[in-house]
Amino acid sequence: MKREWWHKSVVYQIYPRSFQDSNGDGIGDLQGIISRLDYLQALGVDLIWLCPVYVSPNEDNGYDVSNYYDIHPEYGTMADMEQLIDEAAQRGIGIMMDIVANHTSDEHPWFVAASKDRNNPFRQFYVWRDGKDNREPSELQSFFGGSAWEYHEQTGQYYLHLFSKKQPDLNWHYPPVRQAIYDVMRFWISKGIRGFRFDVIDLIAKEVDNNIIANGPLLHKYLQEMHREVLDGANVVTVGEAGSVDVEQAILYTAPERRELNMIFSFEHLALDEEAGKQKWDLKPLVLDDLKQVLSKWQYGLAKRGWNSLFWNNHDQPRIVSRWGNDTIYRYESATMLATLLHMMKGTPYIYQGEEIGMTNVRFPDLSYYRDIETLQMYKERIQKGYSHEEIMTSIYAKSRDNARTPMQWDQTDHAGFTTGTPWIAVNPNYVNINVEKDLQAERSIYRYYQRLIQLRKKTDIVVYGDYQLLETEPQIYAYTRQLGKERWYIICNFTDKMVECKLLNQLPTGEMILSNYQKSFLNGSLRPYEAIIWKTRI
Repeated sequence: MKREWWHKSVVYQIYPRSFQDSNGDGIGDLQGIISRLDYLQALGVDLIWLCPVYVSPNEDNGYDVSNYYDIHPEYGTMADMEQLIDEAAQRGIGIMMDIVANHTSDEHPWFVAASKDRNNPFRQFYVWRDGKDNREPSELQSFFGGSAWEYHEQTGQYYLHLFSKKQPDLNWHYPPVRQAIYDVMRFWISKGIRGFRFDVIDLIAKEVDNNIIANGPLLHKYLQEMHREVLDGANVVTVGEAGSVDVEQAILYTAPERRELNMIFSFEHLALDEEAGKQKWDLKPLVLDDLKQVLSKWQYGLAKRGWNSLFWNNHDQPRIVSRWGNDTIYRYESATMLATLLHMMKGTPYIYQGEEIGMTNVRFPDLSYYRDIETLQMYKERIQKGYSHEEIMTSIYAKSRDNARTPMQWDQTDHAGFTTGTPWIAVNPNYVNINVEKDLQAERSIYRYYQRLIQLRKKTDIVVYGDYQLLETEPQIYAYTRQLGKERWYIICNFTDKMVECKLLNQLPTGEMILSNYQKSFLNGSLRPYEAIIWKTRI
């Protein structure tokens, strides 16, 4: 495999609305991010994935763009954006822009024009259909609940919206749409950004008349066109959100010779704690063996033919330490174990803001505290279906997107140092005990542990290019090796809050401890709660 600059990179995702407010209006902004660049440089990250900061009505917190070429005033100005790109670059950090290419806001000039009449030149920018028998064109459902079709009174047709009705889907089969998105990408490349994250990229080539939503037949043709016309020679890294994709499909997206994307976000591992065939809100316990099999399948499948993205968290997912760790007694141990397990795999790791200090899910006292459109829509639908308030809140506490969107916890001052005003969403009350300032002063610092994991990736080729091999171990333990040439590393993780006997510890070849989240390991051939070790040997 040809070695690329981004193979050794670590990406830090920022949800701008919740990261750092600089002007007291309760909303995070670009100057706030600039003020925290030294913190990110010290952590060791190479890229900042910036969730959308474009002009937007904020129906879906920026994933409903009304102007791709300007910055939403609540975040700042284009001058602020240029300053962020420049100051980040001075610290060796690139900016990865979020491109929302599947849909726009209904307030985007394209849709405003398309809505005027059926003969408008922009009509074909979107997906319009006649109704059937005085009803929607089909029974297709929106991901946010309800029909995916919205009737437009003025022109007498329905338009498609796979998300909110204020997020009409673009028609990628119309060449001017593709060229318009390519122009947006060229604009941001000219500003000096170093990467793109493509929102729901697996949906862009949908063929609704054939009931094909994800991975449409022309998808890869369009991605190859995008690469040919925009990405070739641009020296930017790309990652596509593709929740529907399996390993074989992922190879089509990421195999270098196909010249499409560098990597994708797949969510197979994050569906393991929901009931099969149901929604994410329908909970079931994680079975560790399922996680072993899924992560290993992706490690093996893309080992020689593509590239993996490695992540536990993002702006749409609950906090991993609450989800699959222990966010009370063993918060440090489980946060660092989960970090070890992920960061020692082959691929590019993504850290979501606050993950590096072990931020947790939030349990707001009632529904009025929640802001996420998906959460509020789900509550409304399930109440109508007869679910109890308590049942629904249990699901919200576990899976609401707002778990990831509470403000970054910087210190113990009011609103966790995020703002001097009233935050747009309440701060998690545990900020008094969980915050950056306190973690950096702690004897056992999750942040400093992440620093060490990042440095291992930067300094050792085995972490980046070594072969992965899952090991047979006790059911409660996830263990694997990475091997490059004559060097082999063992990564051994206890996934429980109990002491677990580990026979593998007594079989390890002579070597040295690279990293552990306990001071002294190999306690009588057992692993303590959430213990993780990295052991280096020669063969």
